[in-house]
Amino acid sequence: MRSVAAFLVLVLIWTAGLVAFAGRIQQSTPAPTPQRADGIVVLTGQGARERMAAGVALLTDNYGRRVLVSGVNRDLTREDIRTATTAVKRLYDCCVDLGFSALDTVGNARETADWARAMRFNSLIVVTADYHMPRAMLELRAVAGRQGVALQPYPVATSAFNARRWWRSPTATRLLVMEYCKYLAILGRELVLSLGPKDHGPKDHSPAAAPQKG
Repeated sequence: MRSVAAFLVLVLIWTAGLVAFAGRIQQSTPAPTPQRADGIVVLTGQGARERMAAGVALLTDNYGRRVLVSGVNRDLTREDIRTATTAVKRLYDCCVDLGFSALDTVGNARETADWARAMRFNSLIVVTADYHMPRAMLELRAVAGRQGVALQPYPVATSAFNARRWWRSPTATRLLVMEYCKYLAILGRELVLSLGPKDHGPKDHSPAAAPQKG
Protein backbone atom coordinates (compact mmCIF):
# COMPACT_ATOMS: atom_id res chain seq x y z
CA MET A 1 0.00 0.00 0.00
CA ARG A 2 2.87 2.38 0.74
CA SER A 3 4.32 1.75 -2.71
CA VAL A 4 0.95 2.40 -4.34
CA ALA A 5 0.47 5.57 -2.30
CA ALA A 6 3.96 6.80 -3.21
CA PHE A 7 3.30 6.08 -6.89
CA LEU A 8 -0.01 7.98 -6.78
CA VAL A 9 1.69 10.95 -5.13
CA LEU A 10 4.33 11.01 -7.86
CA VAL A 11 1.62 10.84 -10.53
CA LEU A 12 -0.21 13.77 -8.92
CA ILE A 13 2.98 15.81 -8.71
CA TRP A 14 3.84 15.00 -12.34
CA THR A 15 0.32 15.92 -13.50
CA ALA A 16 0.32 19.18 -11.55
CA GLY A 17 3.67 20.02 -13.09
CA LEU A 18 2.33 19.29 -16.56
CA VAL A 19 -0.64 21.61 -16.03
CA ALA A 20 1.68 24.34 -14.72
CA PHE A 21 3.99 23.82 -17.70
CA ALA A 22 1.03 24.18 -20.08
CA GLY A 23 -0.08 27.34 -18.29
CA ARG A 24 3.39 28.79 -18.59
CA ILE A 25 3.37 28.17 -22.33
CA GLN A 26 -0.12 29.63 -22.72
CA GLN A 27 0.86 32.84 -20.94
CA SER A 28 4.09 33.27 -22.90
CA THR A 29 2.40 34.51 -26.08
CA PRO A 30 2.03 37.03 -27.47
CA ALA A 31 5.60 37.77 -26.48
CA PRO A 32 6.34 41.23 -25.07
CA THR A 33 8.45 43.61 -27.11
CA PRO A 34 12.07 42.57 -26.59
CA GLN A 35 15.01 44.81 -25.85
CA ARG A 36 17.41 45.35 -28.70
CA ALA A 37 20.17 42.75 -28.90
CA ASP A 38 23.30 42.10 -30.92
CA GLY A 39 21.72 39.20 -32.81
CA ILE A 40 18.61 37.08 -33.29
CA VAL A 41 18.55 33.29 -33.47
CA VAL A 42 15.64 31.31 -34.89
CA LEU A 43 15.40 27.61 -34.00
CA THR A 44 13.67 25.56 -36.68
CA GLY A 45 11.21 22.71 -36.16
CA GLN A 46 7.44 22.30 -36.35
CA GLY A 47 5.95 25.63 -37.34
CA ALA A 48 9.29 26.75 -38.77
CA ARG A 49 7.65 29.19 -41.18
CA GLU A 50 6.06 31.16 -38.33
CA ARG A 51 9.30 31.11 -36.35
CA MET A 52 11.42 32.37 -39.25
CA ALA A 53 8.88 35.06 -40.17
CA ALA A 54 8.96 36.34 -36.58
CA GLY A 55 12.77 36.40 -36.55
CA VAL A 56 13.00 38.29 -39.83
CA ALA A 57 10.35 40.75 -38.61
CA LEU A 58 12.51 41.50 -35.57
CA LEU A 59 15.51 42.02 -37.86
CA THR A 60 13.48 44.33 -40.09
CA ASP A 61 12.50 46.39 -37.04
CA ASN A 62 16.18 46.66 -35.99
CA TYR A 63 15.96 44.55 -32.84
CA GLY A 64 19.19 42.83 -33.86
CA ARG A 65 22.01 43.24 -36.38
CA ARG A 66 21.92 39.72 -37.82
CA VAL A 67 19.76 36.59 -37.76
CA LEU A 68 20.89 32.99 -37.49
CA VAL A 69 18.41 30.36 -38.66
CA SER A 70 19.64 27.27 -36.82
CA GLY A 71 18.95 23.69 -37.86
CA VAL A 72 18.08 24.29 -41.50
CA ASN A 73 17.23 21.21 -43.56
CA ARG A 74 20.24 20.42 -45.76
CA ASP A 75 17.95 19.90 -48.76
CA LEU A 76 16.83 23.54 -48.67
CA THR A 77 18.60 26.42 -50.38
CA ARG A 78 19.01 30.04 -49.31
CA GLU A 79 16.33 31.00 -51.80
CA ASP A 80 13.94 28.44 -50.30
CA ILE A 81 14.42 30.00 -46.87
CA ARG A 82 14.07 33.54 -48.20
CA THR A 83 10.79 32.62 -49.87
CA ALA A 84 9.51 30.99 -46.68
CA THR A 85 10.33 34.05 -44.59
CA THR A 86 9.10 36.56 -47.21
CA ALA A 87 12.21 38.58 -46.35
CA VAL A 88 13.32 41.52 -48.47
CA LYS A 89 16.17 40.23 -50.63
CA ARG A 90 18.55 43.08 -49.75
CA LEU A 91 18.09 42.55 -46.02
CA TYR A 92 18.17 38.77 -46.36
CA ASP A 93 21.40 38.72 -48.39
CA CYS A 94 23.25 41.00 -45.98
CA CYS A 95 22.06 39.91 -42.58
CA VAL A 96 20.66 36.34 -42.49
CA ASP A 97 22.94 33.38 -41.77
CA LEU A 98 21.87 29.75 -42.15
CA GLY A 99 23.09 26.96 -39.87
CA PHE A 100 22.89 23.42 -41.26
CA SER A 101 24.73 21.44 -38.58
CA ALA A 102 22.11 21.27 -35.81
CA LEU A 103 19.90 18.19 -35.78
CA ASP A 104 18.19 18.78 -32.43
CA THR A 105 17.91 21.34 -29.63
CA VAL A 106 21.33 20.43 -28.22
CA GLY A 107 22.76 21.04 -31.68
CA ASN A 108 20.87 24.35 -31.89
CA ALA A 109 22.52 25.47 -28.66
CA ARG A 110 26.01 24.59 -29.88
CA GLU A 111 25.43 26.15 -33.28
CA THR A 112 24.11 29.32 -31.64
CA ALA A 113 27.06 29.54 -29.24
CA ASP A 114 29.55 29.11 -32.09
CA TRP A 115 27.79 31.80 -34.14
CA ALA A 116 27.65 34.25 -31.24
CA ARG A 117 31.36 33.69 -30.57
CA ALA A 118 32.27 34.16 -34.23
CA MET A 119 30.20 37.36 -34.46
CA ARG A 120 31.38 38.58 -31.05
CA PHE A 121 27.79 39.00 -29.96
CA ASN A 122 27.03 39.40 -26.26
CA SER A 123 23.23 39.35 -26.43
CA LEU A 124 20.69 37.37 -28.43
CA ILE A 125 16.93 37.23 -28.91
CA VAL A 126 15.86 33.58 -29.11
CA VAL A 127 12.90 32.85 -31.40
CA THR A 128 11.19 29.46 -31.33
CA ALA A 129 7.74 27.92 -30.84
CA ASP A 130 6.01 28.64 -27.53
CA TYR A 131 5.95 24.97 -26.49
CA HIS A 132 9.65 24.56 -27.35
CA MET A 133 10.90 27.70 -25.59
CA PRO A 134 11.34 26.36 -22.00
CA ARG A 135 13.54 23.46 -23.14
CA ALA A 136 15.38 25.60 -25.70
CA MET A 137 16.30 28.19 -23.09
CA LEU A 138 17.66 25.50 -20.76
CA GLU A 139 19.91 24.14 -23.51
CA LEU A 140 21.02 27.57 -24.70
CA ARG A 141 21.83 28.77 -21.19
CA ALA A 142 23.85 25.61 -20.63
CA VAL A 143 26.11 26.51 -23.58
CA ALA A 144 25.80 30.11 -24.81
CA GLY A 145 24.82 31.39 -21.38
CA ARG A 146 28.03 30.04 -19.90
CA GLN A 147 29.92 32.07 -22.51
CA GLY A 148 28.38 35.19 -21.00
CA VAL A 149 25.80 35.70 -23.76
CA ALA A 150 22.58 37.32 -22.52
CA LEU A 151 19.49 35.52 -23.87
CA GLN A 152 15.97 36.91 -24.33
CA PRO A 153 13.14 34.48 -25.14
CA TYR A 154 10.71 35.47 -27.89
CA PRO A 155 8.17 32.61 -28.08
CA VAL A 156 5.93 32.32 -31.13
CA ALA A 157 2.50 30.67 -31.28
CA THR A 158 2.42 28.24 -34.20
CA SER A 159 -0.17 26.14 -35.99
CA ALA A 160 1.55 23.01 -34.66
CA PHE A 161 0.28 23.55 -31.12
CA ASN A 162 -2.74 25.31 -29.60
CA ALA A 163 -1.67 26.17 -26.06
CA ARG A 164 -5.18 27.19 -25.02
CA ARG A 165 -6.95 23.98 -26.03
CA TRP A 166 -4.16 21.41 -26.04
CA TRP A 167 -6.20 18.81 -24.10
CA ARG A 168 -8.77 18.64 -26.92
CA SER A 169 -6.25 17.31 -29.42
CA PRO A 170 -4.43 13.98 -28.98
CA THR A 171 -1.60 15.28 -31.18
CA ALA A 172 -1.18 18.45 -29.12
CA THR A 173 -1.41 16.49 -25.86
CA ARG A 174 1.27 14.07 -27.01
CA LEU A 175 3.50 16.97 -28.08
CA LEU A 176 3.07 18.72 -24.73
CA VAL A 177 3.77 15.57 -22.73
CA MET A 178 6.92 14.87 -24.75
CA GLU A 179 8.17 18.43 -24.29
CA TYR A 180 7.44 18.31 -20.57
CA CYS A 181 9.31 15.03 -20.13
CA LYS A 182 12.30 16.31 -22.10
CA TYR A 183 12.24 19.51 -20.05
CA LEU A 184 12.30 17.53 -16.80
CA ALA A 185 15.17 15.39 -18.11
CA ILE A 186 17.25 18.47 -18.87
CA LEU A 187 16.43 19.99 -15.48
CA GLY A 188 17.66 16.77 -13.89
CA ARG A 189 20.82 16.79 -15.97
CA GLU A 190 21.63 20.38 -15.04
CA LEU A 191 20.97 19.65 -11.36
CA VAL A 192 23.39 16.71 -11.42
CA LEU A 193 26.02 18.81 -13.22
CA SER A 194 25.60 21.62 -10.70
CA LEU A 195 26.47 19.19 -7.89
CA GLY A 196 29.73 18.18 -9.53
CA PRO A 197 33.13 19.89 -9.28
CA LYS A 198 33.21 23.44 -10.59
CA ASP A 199 35.52 24.25 -13.47
CA HIS A 200 37.54 27.31 -12.48
CA GLY A 201 39.51 27.29 -15.70
CA PRO A 202 42.93 25.84 -16.46
CA LYS A 203 45.75 26.68 -14.12
CA ASP A 204 48.79 28.37 -15.55
CA HIS A 205 51.76 26.05 -15.16
CA SER A 206 53.97 27.93 -17.62
CA PRO A 207 57.52 28.90 -16.60
CA ALA A 208 56.47 32.55 -16.52
CA ALA A 209 53.98 31.76 -13.78
CA ALA A 210 56.54 30.00 -11.56
CA PRO A 211 58.10 31.97 -8.70
CA GLN A 212 61.51 33.42 -9.51
CA LYS A 213 64.50 32.27 -7.50
CA GLY A 214 67.14 34.55 -6.06
